[in-house]
Amino acid sequence: MDELLSEEHKLIRDSVRSWVKKEVSPIIEDCAQKAIFPKHLLPGLAEIGAFGPTIPTNYGGAGLDYISYGLIMQEIERGDSGIRSTASVQGSLVMYPIFAYGSEEQKMHYLPKLASGEYMGCFGLTEPDYGSDPGSMTTNIKDMGDYYLLNGAKMWISNSPFADIAIVWAKDEEGIIRGIIVEKGMEGFSAPEIHGKWSLRASASGELVFDNVKVPKKNLLPNVKGLKGPLGCLNQARYGIAWGALGAAMDCYDTALRYSKERVQFGRPIGGFQLQQKKLAEMITEITKAQLLVWRLGVLKNENRASAAQISMAKRNSVETAINIAREARQILGGMGITGEYPVMRHMMNLESVVTYEGTHDIHLLITGMDITGLNAFV
Repeated sequence: MDELLSEEHKLIRDSVRSWVKKEVSPIIEDCAQKAIFPKHLLPGLAEIGAFGPTIPTNYGGAGLDYISYGLIMQEIERGDSGIRSTASVQGSLVMYPIFAYGSEEQKMHYLPKLASGEYMGCFGLTEPDYGSDPGSMTTNIKDMGDYYLLNGAKMWISNSPFADIAIVWAKDEEGIIRGIIVEKGMEGFSAPEIHGKWSLRASASGELVFDNVKVPKKNLLPNVKGLKGPLGCLNQARYGIAWGALGAAMDCYDTALRYSKERVQFGRPIGGFQLQQKKLAEMITEITKAQLLVWRLGVLKNENRASAAQISMAKRNSVETAINIAREARQILGGMGITGEYPVMRHMMNLESVVTYEGTHDIHLLITGMDITGLNAFV
């Protein structure tokens, strides 16, 4: 894989890996056990370029290519899926729609602050009753002359408890989906946190509740209408997940490999037994195959040729690969695999969320199915 990367790519990967090992790895198990989001990491994430790495430099971004973006997500998720989710949401679901669909005034006002971490954002699409069917959303805006009146609710929103702004998708009076920027402190806007999660425990998830919120008209994203707006953002996020999930897989594989060389049973390291070697050999094979897929996808993204169906295929494949590897690694570790002394069980639980969000495993299969047959199985 390394021969396919430029020196800049490897430098970015290694610098993020070093930051994760220093700042994330020592604290993440405790945060997950206590279900605490380590908010003190946000300035560091901004410093390593994790917030909007592909956004042009004149808007505060790093101006990097999509392979660099993928490698950043891969290395952050080697630390934890929840921390990567925070970065993914900020870059792909908050900064990207402002960059792609916003006015010049909106870009100049919000993007530099989001890139630096001064502002944190969230993305409001999923509703309590509508997840895989976002087109049926009931959240709505009404034109009141000087402002829009926003009503509705969103669910399962990463970053919402601490976000300064929310990119909210709502239907106007004609039933057309529009994007609007809602700021913390607007009367009638609240973001209660969701508790009791067994997955992404070191990530802050919550709701967005809108009760007659008055939103200035200048906060409407002017350059997109319809479902293609939020779906365009999801393509950005799914691309990052395709790389990120492999980071979790790599950490599980590396943990299992090291353990297999140290754990002695029947007078020798368990890594010397055929069944353990089979598991390890299959893990590294699947990781390598998936890495080649996302690298090729990154090349296509750089050339602006990657299709939504290709991104769906990569997201589904990477997460499935990571989940299978986490489960096999847990078996190699035996009873130690369920403890917080090793990261495998935490990765496994996190990946149960990753396989569902940004399009479920089954939905991505249907996207691929429609792509190859031309027949729509959604309706």
